[in-house]
Amino acid sequence: MLRTLGRLLDHLEEWLIAILLAAATLVIFAAVVHRFASGMPALQPYTQQINMSWAQELGIFMIIWVAKFGAAYGVRVGTHVGVDVLVNRLSPPYRRILISIGLLGGVLFTGVIGTLGANYVWQIGHTDQTSEEMELPMWPIYLCIPLGSYLMCFRFLQVLWSYLRHGTLPHRDHGHIEGVAASDLDLDAVEAQAGLKPKADEE
Repeated sequence: MLRTLGRLLDHLEEWLIAILLAAATLVIFAAVVHRFASGMPALQPYTQQINMSWAQELGIFMIIWVAKFGAAYGVRVGTHVGVDVLVNRLSPPYRRILISIGLLGGVLFTGVIGTLGANYVWQIGHTDQTSEEMELPMWPIYLCIPLGSYLMCFRFLQVLWSYLRHGTLPHRDHGHIEGVAASDLDLDAVEAQAGLKPKADEE
């Protein structure tokens, strides 16, 4: 049951990021096209009938949501940048302690930010503050702070629990290509095509 809920949360997280990022891209693209078309006299009668002043504001809000939930996704899959030169030089017991302290620091920090964010959303929800262009209530927009921070806190706890049980951390191999096995790659051909190595017939 817990594993099923975890997978559902993983999929919801990924779909939310993908949908918001795609929507933000489309909105910003439409705004750029509208601005470009507005500079053409032949199209100005049509573009003046379309109000796109809200597009930049909406795009910013969606990118902020993507950033908050993307940070939590980064913790889950191990894509955050970390300097581990000194950590890897330590003996296993000390390395385990230091990594655990670092993960607990992430839990504490994101938990505090989530709590402060929830308090801020509660306070701003009792005001009439709205966004400048779309005139939307601001509390749903700021809701990404507690939601994203608490999700990130949960991801840190997941990583810490897995590390204490199995001794491994999530790690993303940036050289890996989805759907392509390393044995399927002709490294010599790839290097030659990239200009890093002369082709066989040129040697």
